[in-house]
Amino acid sequence: MFGMTNDAGRNALELLKHDHHEVDELFKQYESMKEATDDSAKEELVAQICEALTVHAQIEEAIFYPAARKALPEEQGKDLLDEAAVEHQTLKDIIGRLEIAPVEDPLYDAGVKVLSEYVKHHVHEEENELFPKLRSSDMDLQAIGEQLAERKQQLESRQSRSAGNGSRTRKGSRGQQRSERSQQWHGQGAAADQQSRNTH
Repeated sequence: MFGMTNDAGRNALELLKHDHHEVDELFKQYESMKEATDDSAKEELVAQICEALTVHAQIEEAIFYPAARKALPEEQGKDLLDEAAVEHQTLKDIIGRLEIAPVEDPLYDAGVKVLSEYVKHHVHEEENELFPKLRSSDMDLQAIGEQLAERKQQLESRQSRSAGNGSRTRKGSRGQQRSERSQQWHGQGAAADQQSRNTH
């Protein structure tokens, strides 16, 4: 499963960069097989991409971004972190549309491509603008990395249990997972917003 490596020993930036690399590989896999494979394989890979991005976004919003806001002076971090929050919302919207779209939709492949390009843009800004600032800050990257790894493992375990429940149809399971993910995101977003307001 995505990210099921020994992340506990990584600092926060290494862990997040590892996630970025893994999801990029999933997008490359989709691009190479989209013309020559059956719809169910495409659907499974897109579900894997969406789940990976969902977990990644949740751990960033719940742990990483609030810690970054505390570690960076407001003039260095506020704009970058505000933009990242807006980009996450756009990613969630694209993911939500992909999850309900039938794989035979003529715009399905285009939707995956747009998601891929948007993720690349987001990753580029994080890795080239935000991460260097955090390396120079007093953020405890090791401690935050451990928190990210622990939360990531919890979320992946929950998703694994949900996906492994064979009592529902696949479409029904996806629908419930979408609903659960939406509730988690809204809860995480509200908590992150509140935490951000408390720090300023």
